[in-house]
Amino acid sequence: MRLPACDFGLEHAEELARTLLPPPAERWFHTAGVAESALQLASTVPPEDRELLVAAAWLHDVGYAGELHDTGFHPLDGARYLDRMGWPLRLTSLVAHHSGARFVAETRGLAAEMARYPVEISPVSDALTYADQTVGPHGRSFTVEQRMAEMLGRHGPSSPQARAHRARAPYLLGVAGRVRARHVTTFVPRQRRAQGAQ
Repeated sequence: MRLPACDFGLEHAEELARTLLPPPAERWFHTAGVAESALQLASTVPPEDRELLVAAAWLHDVGYAGELHDTGFHPLDGARYLDRMGWPLRLTSLVAHHSGARFVAETRGLAAEMARYPVEISPVSDALTYADQTVGPHGRSFTVEQRMAEMLGRHGPSSPQARAHRARAPYLLGVAGRVRARHVTTFVPRQRRAQGAQ
């Protein structure tokens, strides 16, 4: 599926991600995989939001770039950078809150800083989170459960991610259920209609 350029520059989002997280770094392959997954999930969001979804996927991890390190919490650091660069608040908020980042922010004492960015619960935020949670290091495909286990193993049992896991895991699994249901809804009825027409 080819998406038209949006006002804030879908091509610019990819270019910025490539500049800040250049290949062949592992983070680049993850980012490119999340963007590809978001593109495949674009049918689960309203047509007017599809470019936003893919742009947010390209930009969701830019806060890992060393030059953007501020709080050390990549969703917040990335959102703050995008704010300074003039990206729309809705996009920066999606970056700030991707994959249930608010749960981890609370364990890190960053809830007040995150409050600058409205939490969006929508097909767009769900698709972004699902894309992120089904692509692991080096762009490998994971289930949400595998990705959570990989994250806990990578960060360790005393990490903020581990402390947030009890609250965050149900959120991530709920997102996965909603996205899968939307994905089936967007494809199965069309297949059935096509079969019925034969």
